[in-house]
Order: sequence, then C-alpha cells, then structure tokens
Amino acid sequence: MEIQIPTGIKGKEELVVAFEDTAARYGSGLVEVYATPAMVALMEKTCLTSVLPFLPEGFGTVGVKVDITHSKATPVGMKVTCESTLVEVDRRRLVFELLASDEKGEIGRGRHERFVIDTRKFMEKL
Repeated sequence: MEIQIPTGIKGKEELVVAFEDTAARYGSGLVEVYATPAMVALMEKTCLTSVLPFLPEGFGTVGVKVDITHSKATPVGMKVTCESTLVEVDRRRLVFELLASDEKGEIGRGRHERFVIDTRKFMEKL
C-alpha cells in the first residue's frame, strides 16, 4: 500500500510544565525545570499527531532519530508550545523540523525522523 503524505504539514502541541515534566522527576538532572526528555517527548508527539490524519487505519509512525538542542530552562507552571513542519518524505521515512517555545521565547529546536508502520505487522515482529 502506497501512502501519500504531503510535505509542509504543520503540527502544534502545548502543555503547562508540571513537576512530572521536570529534570528532577525524570532523573535527568537535579533541578525542577522542564526536562530535555520531556521536551523530546512533546516534539515526538507533535510530529505524530500532525500526520495521523493522513494514515490509513491500522498504521502509525515510530520515532527513529532525534537531533535537538535544548537551549533554555523553563520553570514549573509555564506553558510550552511545540511546532513541527514535515520537510521531507522518502517513502515511509518522514523528516520534521521542530521549534519549542515557552512564554518567554525559544527553548529548543531540531530535527526528528519517523517511519510509517503497519502497527499489526510491526508488533508481530517483536
């Protein structure tokens, strides 16, 4: 089955940083600021949800590569917004550019790759 996903698709997700999103909670640091792993998860979610409407039932995507910079700390209680743009489609490989911001400005940016999968077949191979 050939899946057509056009480049240029944009995604956007937001959250308010909670203690569960902090480096202290993730174990990736000792301070109570937005954790890099939490930012990466938000970035992946933003990319995933942006392309889901273009996938047939039973298909999804999995993340395979992340290249990001987390440039600024964000405290608990502040809103974080992630925006994605699908910049390349190579058969089942999807490449996104990402920008994460809080209420004061940019906090991170980068690129992320995902692959389109048939979920049932993918799980059978495990």
